[in-house]
Amino acid sequence: EKNGDVCISILHEPGDDKWGYEKASERWLPVHTVETILISVISMLADPNDESPANVDAAKEWRERYSDFKKKVARCVRKSQEDCF
Repeated sequence: EKNGDVCISILHEPGDDKWGYEKASERWLPVHTVETILISVISMLADPNDESPANVDAAKEWRERYSDFKKKVARCVRKSQEDCF
């Protein structure tokens, strides 16, 4: 999302998805560990699903103007690093 929140199915509350996008087995289960959650985050970063984006504007830019998108992300990362120190 625009505020930096991520949308990962295994972090969604257990049970059926009221919108029908996810199977119950794709949502939170007590068997998930920090490792499975981190693998999901890495997978999302390595292969983002632009067909179901949390941030529609970013997905559109990623598809249509990838080099501009990469530059914007690099600026955002640099700013975050500067703000930390």
